[in-house]
Amino acid sequence: MGPHPAYIPAFLLLSLVLVCPPCSSYSPALVHRGQSQGHNHDSANASAPGRRSCPGTVVCHPGILLPVWLPLNPPPGEQAGRAVIYFLSLMYIFLGVSIIADRFMASIEVITSQEKEVTITKPNGERTVHTVRIWNETVSNLTLMALGSSAPEILLSVIEVCGHGFNAGELGPGTIVGSAAFNMLVIIGFCVVVIPDGETRKIKHLRVFFVTAFWSIFAYIWLYLILAVISPGVVEVWEAIVTLLYFPVCVLLAWIADRRLLFYKYMHKHYRADKRHGIVVEMEGDTEPKGIDVVVDGKMSDGAPCAGNSSSVTVSVQTGHELDQNKDEVVQILKDLKAKHPDKDLDQLIEMANYSALVHQKKSRAFYRVQVTRMMIGAGNILRKHAAERARRTGAQGSDKATCSHICFESAQYQCTENCGTLSLWVVLDGGEGQNTFYVDYCTENGSANAGADYEFSQGTLVFKPGETKKEIKVGILDDDIFEEDEHFFVRLQNLRLEESGADGTGTPPKARLVEPQVATVTILDDDHAGIFTFSQKVLRVSESTERLSVTVVRNSGSRGTVAVPYHTVDGSAKAGVDYQQVVGELSFANEQTSQTIEVPIINVGETEKKESFFVVLEEPKWLKRGLSGKPSPEEEEARRISEMGKPILGEHSRIEVVIEESSELKSTVEKLLTETNMAVVVGSQSWREQFIEAVTVSAGDTDEDGQEQRLPSCFDYFMHVFCVFWKILFAFVPPTQYWNGWACFIVSISVIGILTAIIGDLASHFGCTVGLRDTVTAVVFVALGTSLPDTFASKVAATQDPYADASVGNVTGSNAVNVFLGIGVAWTIASIYHNVNGNAFKVEPGSLAFSVTLFTIFAFIAMGVLMLRRRPSIGGELGGPHVPKVLTALLFFGLWFLYILFSSLEAYCHITGF
Repeated sequence: MGPHPAYIPAFLLLSLVLVCPPCSSYSPALVHRGQSQGHNHDSANASAPGRRSCPGTVVCHPGILLPVWLPLNPPPGEQAGRAVIYFLSLMYIFLGVSIIADRFMASIEVITSQEKEVTITKPNGERTVHTVRIWNETVSNLTLMALGSSAPEILLSVIEVCGHGFNAGELGPGTIVGSAAFNMLVIIGFCVVVIPDGETRKIKHLRVFFVTAFWSIFAYIWLYLILAVISPGVVEVWEAIVTLLYFPVCVLLAWIADRRLLFYKYMHKHYRADKRHGIVVEMEGDTEPKGIDVVVDGKMSDGAPCAGNSSSVTVSVQTGHELDQNKDEVVQILKDLKAKHPDKDLDQLIEMANYSALVHQKKSRAFYRVQVTRMMIGAGNILRKHAAERARRTGAQGSDKATCSHICFESAQYQCTENCGTLSLWVVLDGGEGQNTFYVDYCTENGSANAGADYEFSQGTLVFKPGETKKEIKVGILDDDIFEEDEHFFVRLQNLRLEESGADGTGTPPKARLVEPQVATVTILDDDHAGIFTFSQKVLRVSESTERLSVTVVRNSGSRGTVAVPYHTVDGSAKAGVDYQQVVGELSFANEQTSQTIEVPIINVGETEKKESFFVVLEEPKWLKRGLSGKPSPEEEEARRISEMGKPILGEHSRIEVVIEESSELKSTVEKLLTETNMAVVVGSQSWREQFIEAVTVSAGDTDEDGQEQRLPSCFDYFMHVFCVFWKILFAFVPPTQYWNGWACFIVSISVIGILTAIIGDLASHFGCTVGLRDTVTAVVFVALGTSLPDTFASKVAATQDPYADASVGNVTGSNAVNVFLGIGVAWTIASIYHNVNGNAFKVEPGSLAFSVTLFTIFAFIAMGVLMLRRRPSIGGELGGPHVPKVLTALLFFGLWFLYILFSSLEAYCHITGF
């Protein structure tokens, strides 16, 4: 598996003991820092431009925020104690930076998850509204995401220059180059080896990776050129500004590669949903749009619609491919769970699907960083906590049944024929303590049926004594021989109370409440006519996942006699044998039977965004028995004459269109699940109260992602919680991500990171001078390691959980480029302009920095070559693969990093010659 990053600090300390020059006593060497650096540059450049001397001693000077620890030459024992305190303080501040970076990355996740509504207009004029993300994934990765993971290195460089009189320092640039080497070699090597044997991860967006990989290496080549070639020892204003401007150029080219704008014509762009896979894609290169217009914020696209595939429904999204993949995955999860648990209702399936969707959903680098940090500090697995919180909220909705009884009708709909005499309606009581007596009034209300003509008016009071859960209401139904339409009336529950003559109400908190349905609808079916046979609707929409479709044929305005109704199916855009099974048959309605169903098998072809239709057609009904037999009496003869006048006929909807598509219920369920599994909702916070509760709560850390069992916190979880509780409570004061769409949290977090980074710079310098290390060595070893370790474990989680290598490998190259363009570009632009205004040159000693840059560039070329070779079929991807190749790759990368540290340290102490 290769060396674990946790053992790296001890390994490095041993190496540095061998590298550092021997001293007769443990006293600090005399190398000036801080304000004296400007004088060192002057003398160095005057004697030998582009060269530097190798002083043998180091002296501590006050930092930007922290004063120097006096006296400067303490006894060896006290000096060793100072070194330990500085080191432990440095590690604790690194921990604080990781925790505030958790908030910072959560705000970035919320910001980049902002959405907008896109209106889609089809050729037939139908419009649909889709919600899509505003931020392009590539742009967000190279801007806010890269800034989030590299903020300490960037801010350290800027703060060091501004805090030291706008003179160049060694700590900031050294940390940037050292961090780049650690990211490129250790993080990628670690990600290669943690993939299970036989599994591989490939970079999905290879064009974007090539662009960021080029810039990640070019950035350091450019850094070497301005240090040692173009103007040795001096950084001119134009060089610094060009360095800074490379950042937007890098982002622009990566976006162009992502959108394929250099490879296809893009003046006419449209979007379509691939019919086979249902994935929304942006089409480029066609001379004109086909079959669709895109309307965004009320403005039509320039393309004019023309004939095309009407089934190609489109969505205008920058990351539509990934968003629709998420949708397809959620739909598949629901289908699998429904097949596995056919007895579960939709709410239960949603609950089961929620955690599974969270685990399998594509996640950003910001999420992985937040997840790793919270698991490390005892804050728990945020995926599991989110799913548990949702389950708690869902359960709370019905939790009051333990103390509050729910009273309602057993059914909202009742039917009877007009000759039934009496109809019984049932009222049920559910839940509660079972110790109270409840009184609830009921009364009938006219609809199309009138009291006294069609039914008997009824009112009264139901009494639920302790232990009783069901009561009956009886309503008399009046019969007549008049042909009339089916009629209805209502029965309403009201005035629930605890006392028979008391006022409405059951106390506070309520001991009982009326819930839906509080009103029952009673339909009186006419029995003087054979009936009108019809479908209850003109169009029926059905999910393609439905195995058997039930189409109901209703018998209205009469139910006398036995009637046969033939039926058959007719193709529309849906074809028999492909989308459904053709059926032909005959329904038989017995005397007083009011409904029958036609079963049609539906074939699931696995398409999304499907919309195909066929028809079910009723033929003329046949009256088999009239409800009268034998020799009729005069009364029966009159009834026969009346019944002959009421022959069965077809109603208004004798032909129903069946549309096979994703059902609206399924679509809304999917949208609800996608909202619940939105990572911005998972990692974000809604209030300060929520943040403080989370800060003082310890939760289980690393758990099995495949299970949903909630585990108790371990001893390590408690230890890390107590160890980090100061930072957790302090950073709970940061504004929640809900405010200003995450921007309030973003601004405050990056400000706090800047303050902590200034402290890190001072502690690192004081620690280095206390143990006799130059800032260059301290930067490439300790500071770079401290700022990059959280990214190491985040990349490890991303490598094992994500199906592609982009989140673990692709973002490393982007961060390395951003470090130079922002960290070096901003700091040196400010300093060079300052010195230029004051008539001076901004001097930067090439020395160790140029040597480290050159060394890193060589090793980066080797690393990129190895990763490309690993894409060959024999291995299959940048990460993972067979056991032997992945271990050899990891060892090679770790070895290159050790050589980088070794040679950089040897050059810093002039054991080898640099620049």
